[in-house]
Amino acid sequence: MSYLSTREACGNALTELGETEKDIFVLDADLSVSTQTKKFAERYPQRFLNVGCAEQNLVGTAAGLAIARKTVFVGSYAMFINRAWEQIRNTISHDNLNVKILASHSGMTNAPDGASHQCFEDIAIMRVIPNMSVLCPADEIEAKKLILAEAYRKGPSYIRLNRIATQPIYDIDYEFEFGKAVQIKEGTDVTVIATGTMVTEAIKASEVLKKEGINAQILNVHTLKPLDNDTIIKAAKDTGRVVTIEEHSRYGGLGGAIAEILAESYPVPMRIIGIKDRFGESGVYEHLINKFGLNASEIVKSAKILLGEKK
Repeated sequence: MSYLSTREACGNALTELGETEKDIFVLDADLSVSTQTKKFAERYPQRFLNVGCAEQNLVGTAAGLAIARKTVFVGSYAMFINRAWEQIRNTISHDNLNVKILASHSGMTNAPDGASHQCFEDIAIMRVIPNMSVLCPADEIEAKKLILAEAYRKGPSYIRLNRIATQPIYDIDYEFEFGKAVQIKEGTDVTVIATGTMVTEAIKASEVLKKEGINAQILNVHTLKPLDNDTIIKAAKDTGRVVTIEEHSRYGGLGGAIAEILAESYPVPMRIIGIKDRFGESGVYEHLINKFGLNASEIVKSAKILLGEKK
């Protein structure tokens, strides 16, 4: 069976939306094949713009369309769209415009292209912007449902998508709810909180831990801003220990956001798994996530440390 990446699922969702929602426009910065916005362009060429390799222009043009009451999706690599951070902040977010940023090839998933194309900092710099929502789907099902939901929710958002195809976590009946963390598995010993591609690794880790008599609760945080504070605090109370994992720098991302909540509301022992203070490198994706410690084994190790089993 073949699986889709979240960028491919996004492209499919946009094409489906374009059939009925005539006020949806899609823009890209010369990467429509990679970001999968080409699918929309081929079906609805009058509502698609390729602005070329000019991300600041991309954001400015999207802002103009949004002011004209269009719903605008803009696509590029996560690394490149952040060239336009000032325009995103001062135009889209300041004026609370209805622009959805599709940040493809995020994290380590752009493995072959190396450090210059691998963005580990985007969650941090986007979640500090007022009015900006930050989302990161875990699989193709969630990605499609997320895009369909975002088309009708007013306000700007940054949607983090991956390059690689991953096995689906959810079935077709899954219902996406903006701002609501999803409990994938109940547990009493430790809570593992993950986002994006790392949700799969969290599930794998829970299976390993179960064999060793450790009952891990698993949360998928698809909405990193606004965070579901109530669910996160409840999970910390349920287990008394928290491990977070993300395909992002360990500074300023999911782990930092969870720590901010728990420090104020319910402090518990915690381990943050992410990319340590360094840039990426070229390689095969599976090799790189293992080299950088973004895997089930690292989750298992962290959980045992919190439980006092330093093995």
